[in-house]
Amino acid sequence: MIITKTPEEIELMRESALIVSKTLGMLAKELKPGVTTNQLDKKAEEFIRDHGAEPGFLGLYGCPSTLLTSVNEAVVHGLPTDKPLEEGDVVAIDCGALKNGFYGDHAYTFELGEVNPETKKLLDITKESLYVGIREFKHGNRVGDVGFAIQNFCEKEGYGVVRELVGHGLGKKMHEDPEMPNYGKRGRGKKFVEGMVVAIEPMINLGTHRIKQLQDGWTIVTRDGKPSAHFEHDVALVNGKPEILSTFAYIYEALGIQSDEEKEFRQNELVL
Repeated sequence: MIITKTPEEIELMRESALIVSKTLGMLAKELKPGVTTNQLDKKAEEFIRDHGAEPGFLGLYGCPSTLLTSVNEAVVHGLPTDKPLEEGDVVAIDCGALKNGFYGDHAYTFELGEVNPETKKLLDITKESLYVGIREFKHGNRVGDVGFAIQNFCEKEGYGVVRELVGHGLGKKMHEDPEMPNYGKRGRGKKFVEGMVVAIEPMINLGTHRIKQLQDGWTIVTRDGKPSAHFEHDVALVNGKPEILSTFAYIYEALGIQSDEEKEFRQNELVL
């Protein structure tokens, strides 16, 4: 059952989402070769608590960490470790926060130093596919419209679109209806309704779409060992149009990147 949110609840969800956004922006300044994902995890937990929220992942389904950190061939759900990150690595950081009874949940794949051009293109296309999907989250459309748009965009580049892992509704629970696959057929699936909030999150592989789980019971990796990318935004349906509640602006500020990619999805200007 889809649980719609009132305008007031959507604003509370924006607050939760922006705590995650700020956490990712803080981590962007810390990411460099030699740093471990365990070190990042400790900083993230402290930062979230200092901002009056609770880590959204820690303890959820038995998750032992604040962050899920997926390096190179890891797709999602990578557990933080003491292994130092290296020049040329890519690391997808997925983070959640719980405040005022509502969850925020989004992700960004970071580059450490000089990344090879093939992998860099994968990241660029995956991030662009996120916005391709968000454009389809609008009045009159269905779940399949978003999935089709992402799948079509990425498969044209020869990339593998992960099937087993999907986006989801978001609210007082981390995972609500509907599931939001990154593949599908136009006009299929549940219809979008005003007040819905979803996490749209393409998980795209450089090679095959096939994946496997490691023995830690969490980390998902590509079967062929090639890199994967993951980007995620929290999006509400407001006045029939997609309204992004999260932002990459804090990341871009930390990294010195100029971008207006989110502008079309904001009905009010974002104040940092």
